[in-house]
Amino acid sequence: MKNVVWGLVVLLVILHQDNWLWEDATLIDGFLPVTLLFHGGLSIAAAVTWFLATKFAWPADVVESSSPGGSEA
Repeated sequence: MKNVVWGLVVLLVILHQDNWLWEDATLIDGFLPVTLLFHGGLSIAAAVTWFLATKFAWPADVVESSSPGGSEA
């Protein structure tokens, strides 16, 4: 699953370079530029990818507390 997460990250990086939509003046429902809709979908895909990364690819030995001893100051 770790390789799938890395594949999704690479795919998102490639899709983020959306040069093919910059000249498209199409409006969705008469007000939303297609490029903005694309980036909204890309943001949702990035959030899902980050969730998958934390669920399946996060190291198991990461300390849960940032302070020494585990207590808050």
